[in-house]
Amino acid sequence: MSRPAAKTAPVRPAPTAISLQRTREEHAQETAQDYVELISELIATTGAARVTDLARRLGVTHVTVNRTIQRLQRAGLVTAQPYRSIFLTAAGQKLSDESRRRHEIVAAFLQSFGVPAAIADADAEGMEHHVSQETLAAFVQHLAATGGPATSR
Repeated sequence: MSRPAAKTAPVRPAPTAISLQRTREEHAQETAQDYVELISELIATTGAARVTDLARRLGVTHVTVNRTIQRLQRAGLVTAQPYRSIFLTAAGQKLSDESRRRHEIVAAFLQSFGVPAAIADADAEGMEHHVSQETLAAFVQHLAATGGPATSR
C-alpha cells in the first residue's frame, strides 16, 4: 500500500544578492529617517528639538542621540551645536517629508483592509522603510481606486 504524497509548502525563492543589498541599505537609512521625522515633529509641536526630547521619545540614552546627531550632521541632514536645539537642513526636511508621506500611505493602505488605525500606524512604522517606490505607487493606486485617505497625495 502506497502512502499519499505529503503536501509541501510552496518554496519561497532564495533572496538574491541585490535584494539583500537593498535591505541592508534600507536598514542603514531607518535611523536617519526616524530621527529627522521626530526632529521635524518636535519643532512643529514644541518649537525645538533637543537631545533630551529625542532620547526620551526614542527610548535611548543621550549618548546614543548625540552620536546619531553627529552622523546626521556629517550626512548634511541636521545642524546642531552642543546644548542647543537641533535643526533640519533642507535635505533633512525633504527626507522627513518623504518618510512621513511613506508612513501615511502604508498606514492608509493597511487601514483599507480593516486594520485598526493604531495597529496600522505601528505596523507602518517598520514597513515604511522597506517599501519600494513601485509598491508604494501600487498602494496609492489601490487607495485611489477604493477611495482611501491617501488618494490626494
